[in-house]
Amino acid sequence: MSCSSRAAIVGTGLRAQLFTQALARREHVDLVALCDPNRTRMTVHNRLITELGRPPAAMARPEEYSGLLKEVDTVVVTTVDALHDAYIVPALEAGCRVITEKPMTTDAACCRRILDTVDRTGSGLTVAFNYRFNPVHERVHQLLRAGEIGEVLSVHFEWLLDVRHGADYFRRWHRSRANSGGLMVHKSGHHFDLVNWWLDSVPRRVYGQGRLAFYGRGSAYARGYERAHGSPEAASDPFALDLAANDQLRELYLNAEHEDGYVRDLNVFGDGITIEDDMAVLVTYASGATMTYHLTAYSPWEGYRVMFNGTRGRMELEVEETQWADPGTGVTAGSGALHGDVAPPNSGGARIRVRPLWAPPRDIPVTVVHEGHGGADQRMLAAMFDDVPSPVELANERDGARALAIGLAANESFATGEPITLPGEGHD
Repeated sequence: MSCSSRAAIVGTGLRAQLFTQALARREHVDLVALCDPNRTRMTVHNRLITELGRPPAAMARPEEYSGLLKEVDTVVVTTVDALHDAYIVPALEAGCRVITEKPMTTDAACCRRILDTVDRTGSGLTVAFNYRFNPVHERVHQLLRAGEIGEVLSVHFEWLLDVRHGADYFRRWHRSRANSGGLMVHKSGHHFDLVNWWLDSVPRRVYGQGRLAFYGRGSAYARGYERAHGSPEAASDPFALDLAANDQLRELYLNAEHEDGYVRDLNVFGDGITIEDDMAVLVTYASGATMTYHLTAYSPWEGYRVMFNGTRGRMELEVEETQWADPGTGVTAGSGALHGDVAPPNSGGARIRVRPLWAPPRDIPVTVVHEGHGGADQRMLAAMFDDVPSPVELANERDGARALAIGLAANESFATGEPITLPGEGHD
């Protein structure tokens, strides 16, 4: 980025703090504006900026966004997922460099609007698929490109969210499909981008089955309170979130409720949940490879297993992010440590094992970094904002669309019970 870069962040929730602090720490970037309907949250972010020795940013409301675009050349979009396109498109039309949190958007019409705007304006869009930048995932990419197991014929991918992290999607705005597109779009877009990138191919056919199996009113764990804060019953519920016990969550959400009424600690076994917590998907790629994928949002441990079957053997990736779900760590902790920031005390490790045909298996040395999504966040930020070469390419709007296509097709298949054939290259 040039020395004269002037940036704005739209949406000042928890995830946006990563970008607020990253930009404030870079002397070649001036973070000049924040945009959010909630002034309390913007004030928290401005404190983060001034604590790093930089001047506070101007605070704008959404109706002032068009005027704000005249003052900046870079826009970072970290709003509720369903609103991404409303901020991406005007910024592209204004000639700004635009970075958006994943997913790029939540439905096909908004996706097409973004792609059309990129094509029409020639402006660039970066989607913050940080998992690409995890050193372990990069190593898998290198091994596959080097032909370690030959041509990849199939992939099996299992992702487990534990009952601490997984539950969090069911107490906040993500619990509404209208806001998030469901976990197939919001969470699994991470994973679908990884597989698309690993295989260097595009999805062509998707079939899936999903349901709300664990959370919601019908659960055996159900309790009667609406939200955790102020509820005596929630005090003994390991699924409840104590906003007041976490400095970041208290300041960004509990103290901000008076402005917009957003409640961050709803009962995960309450009404109003319109997304699934147990999802199985089968994807066929243009290369001929297939992927079987399963996401479980109520597991006793957190991590993932990915198995690649190729013409010369098999490669297995296993990552254990938490060995068990400790209710005293993570988002309920008074320390302020949140999922992805640092490795919890009960974290496990990572292993890549190659099993060649006609030869003994061997483990591949890997670098495990216990910070910011396995070190991915800081490496991604450096690729975005620093003029240094990156061994991993940033995801663009086409990558965002390809990951989204799998999630949207899976949702459609859940509803219809039928496999969904994706368009040809035109959908990319």
